[in-house]
Amino acid sequence: MKALPTLLTYFFRDRRSRVNTRLLLRFLAILAVIVAVYTVLFHVLMKWEGREFSWVTGLYWTLTVMSTLGFGDITFTSDIGRVFSLIVLISGILFLLVLLPFTFIQFFYAPWVEVQAARRAPRALPGTMRGHVILTHYEPVSAALIARLTQQKTPYALLVGDLAEALLLHDRGLNVMCGDLDRPETYVRARAAQAALIAATGDDAVNTNVAFTVREVAPHVPIVATADSSASVDILELAGASQVVVLSTMLGRSLGRRVIGDAMTHVIGRFGDVLVAEANAMRTPLVGKTLRENRLGSLGVNVVGVWQRGTFVAARPETVITDHTMLVIAGSQDQLLSYDEQFAIYNVSGEPAVIIGAGRVGQATAETLRERGMRCRIVERDPARVPRGDEHVLGDAAELKILKAAGILKAPTVVITTNDDNTNIYLTLYCRRLRPDIQVISRVTLERNLTTLHRAGADIVMSGPAMGASIMMNVLERGRTLMLPEGLDIFRLPLPASLVGHSLEESNIREDTGCSVVAIVRDGQTEINPPATTPLPDGVELILIGTVESEALFFQRFGDRA
Repeated sequence: MKALPTLLTYFFRDRRSRVNTRLLLRFLAILAVIVAVYTVLFHVLMKWEGREFSWVTGLYWTLTVMSTLGFGDITFTSDIGRVFSLIVLISGILFLLVLLPFTFIQFFYAPWVEVQAARRAPRALPGTMRGHVILTHYEPVSAALIARLTQQKTPYALLVGDLAEALLLHDRGLNVMCGDLDRPETYVRARAAQAALIAATGDDAVNTNVAFTVREVAPHVPIVATADSSASVDILELAGASQVVVLSTMLGRSLGRRVIGDAMTHVIGRFGDVLVAEANAMRTPLVGKTLRENRLGSLGVNVVGVWQRGTFVAARPETVITDHTMLVIAGSQDQLLSYDEQFAIYNVSGEPAVIIGAGRVGQATAETLRERGMRCRIVERDPARVPRGDEHVLGDAAELKILKAAGILKAPTVVITTNDDNTNIYLTLYCRRLRPDIQVISRVTLERNLTTLHRAGADIVMSGPAMGASIMMNVLERGRTLMLPEGLDIFRLPLPASLVGHSLEESNIREDTGCSVVAIVRDGQTEINPPATTPLPDGVELILIGTVESEALFFQRFGDRA
C-alpha cells in the first residue's frame, strides 16, 4: 500500500496517462447520464401502467437489465414497456459489456500496467546516484562484470532500449534502465557524469556511437569499450573511449602463453615494481614434489599459488606440483630471470602445436607462439580465414585423418579456439581420448561451461569475457587493485593495526586467508618478497595477491580497507 501513492504520482505524471484518464472519465459520465435517463423513463412508464416504485428500485431495474442479469422480479406488462426493456438491454450490452471493458482496458488498465512495468525498468536513475557503473549491453562480458560488481556491492545500471527486454532482464535479477543508447538524454537520465565507469560491450559501430554520445554529457567519465577488430581501436579512441579491449587478441595471447614449449615465466601483470608471472610445471623436475621440497624460494621468487585444472589454490609448503600445475609467481625482474635460467632447458619441443580454428583468437594464439619461437599448425575448414604463410591443414577437426595430418599424434599441445562452447567440449573430449598425454588448452565463452571443459579433459581453460570484466574492474579500482585476467587480484593497502609488530610468519596471512604478501612499501621504497621473519612496522603498506574470496577473508580477519 505504501507504493500506491508513488505509483499514482508516477502514473499521472505522464501526459498520455492524463489524457487517457480524462477520456475514461468522460465515457463514465456519459454512461451515468444514460443510466439516469433510463431510471427516469422507468418511473414514467411504470406510472403509466399504474404502478409506482422507489428511485432505488428504478436504478436497480436499469442496472440489472443493462448488465443482462434480468432477475425478472420487476417487469413491464405493456408493449411499450417491453420495447423500452429491449432498448435498455441492447444499449446495456453495447455500453456495459463491450465499450466499458474495452475503454477501461485501453485507457486505464493497459497504461497502469505500463506504469508498473516502467517502475521495474525506470527511464531515469535517482539524482543521488553516484559512483555507479553503466553497461550498454547484456552479453557474456557484461554478465561477468555484473557478477564482480555485485560481489563488491558496486551499484550499476544496464541500459536497454526495448521495454519488453528490459522487463525480462529485470525479472532475472538485473538492475536495468530503459533508454536508447544513441540519445544523449539517456545518459543524462542515467547520471553518466557522476558514474565511475561506462562499459560499452556491443559491436564496434555501436560502441563508437555510445562513446561519442557519452562524451557530449560526461567529458571525464572513464569509458571502456570492447572491440572485435584491432582496426577499430583508433576509431573508438577518437570517439572518446578511455580504453579499448580487443578480447580476441587478449584471449589468443593468453592461450599462447600457456602452450608447452618452455618452462619459463610469462608475465601476466605488473603492480609497480612487482611482476606476476605464470610458469608451466609440466614435464619439469618440479612435478611430484611439494613446494617445500622444490625450494623455489632460494631463487628469490614467491610462489603465491597454483592453477590446478582451472582452480586457483593458494600456495602452501605441502602443495604438490603435478603435470597439470601452472605456477603463479611474484617477484622482481631479476628474480624471474633467475627462475628462467634454472628452467629454460625444459619443455623444448621441435614439434608444432596444433591450433584448431583460424578465427581472431586462433590467429592471435599463432602469433604469440611465433613470438616465442615456436612452430604451430592451424586446422581450419574455411581456407579464406587462414593467413598466408601459416602452416595449416584444411578440413574438419572432428575427422581423425585431418587431426593426424595436423600432427596431433606428436604435437605437445592442442589449442581449441572456436567460439562455440559445445564444439570446444566435443573437440576437447575427442583430443583427450586420442592423446591422453597431450596438453589440451581450450577457450570458453560462458563461464558455466568451464568445469565441463575440465571434466572433458582440458588442462587449461581461458575465458575471454572473464578477462574483459577483469580489465574493466581494474579501471574502476584506479590503481588500488589490479585484477588479472586469470581472476586474481593484486591489491595495496596500509598495514592493518592488528598486524603491527608481527612478522609475516607469525601473522599466518596465507594460511588464514589464502592471500600472499608479495611486497612491502616503506617510505616509497618497495621491498619485494621480504623475509617472513621480518617484523612489520607501523606506517608501511602491503601488496598482496589472491582471489576475490581470499581478499574478502583478509579484510574480515585483519580489518577493513583504509
